Amino acid sequence: MENFALIFSAIFIGYILSKLDTFAKETPLILNQFILYISAPALVLLKIPQLSFSIETLIPVFIAWSVMSISAMAVFYLSKLFSFTKEVTGSLMLVAVLGNTSYLGIPIVSAYFGEDALGYVLMYDQLGSFIALSTYGTFISVYYSSTKEVDIRALFLKILYFPPFIALIIALFFMGTSFHPVIQSVLASLAGTIIPLALVAVGLQLRFRLPKEDIKPFGTALGVKLIFAPLVAIFICALFEWNSEAAHVSIMESSMAPMITAAAVASMAGLAPRLSSAIVGYGILLSFATTWIFYHLIV
Repeated sequence: MENFALIFSAIFIGYILSKLDTFAKETPLILNQFILYISAPALVLLKIPQLSFSIETLIPVFIAWSVMSISAMAVFYLSKLFSFTKEVTGSLMLVAVLGNTSYLGIPIVSAYFGEDALGYVLMYDQLGSFIALSTYGTFISVYYSSTKEVDIRALFLKILYFPPFIALIIALFFMGTSFHPVIQSVLASLAGTIIPLALVAVGLQLRFRLPKEDIKPFGTALGVKLIFAPLVAIFICALFEWNSEAAHVSIMESSMAPMITAAAVASMAGLAPRLSSAIVGYGILLSFATTWIFYHLIV
């Protein structure tokens, strides 16, 4: 309940502040920069070393990458079909593909399956969503924000210099080990800023009245993320006859709302910031209903 209360409160605070003109218009951009350069790398360094491998725990990783890959292809096709602009397509390739599998995933899965299932959440999130954010997310943000032909070498360098990706490479060398308690404490404090800051940034850019031209991409993104993606996960589990807790948790993870940090990346890259924030904001609210529906479909 505390996590859900923070989600609603932070978005509401950001929305109210946007109406009061208390902060500068650049505030969402500044908050997103803090997240990408400080909060997100700290979270990677904190969580990745805590992971360990087993056959069962690889099921969430496989489903995560399968769902994201198929969702990305669906978004790309629909964007072509509906003739979305390059900017809008880039936004959807981020927020309609990457899910909020940690902050929303942890409390929701814990509520439905108990805390013993959280190990599968971390595998899905850290070795699926977060690696995808660092690699795929960087590629999409650079490719779709470029106004000229993309330089492959420059793109590769930008991925290498992307702060969460650098943190990921460092963290992989420390898997199975523990940092000094002081380092752990510092990382935890910095990582803890990602959710309130990102949610306030979403609230600052949230508009309940979407422009007419945003309605179609808005509906497309939420349709893919909240309905299509979990249906793909269900199909994969049925195909391989997976009916374990790891499979059920993976289906629930695939049904989570769009990733908050994905909206931050989209905003930083200038990929339809208003639309990206609206998709995340409304997606969080709608996901409480859609996750409940999919839970009762699989149990």
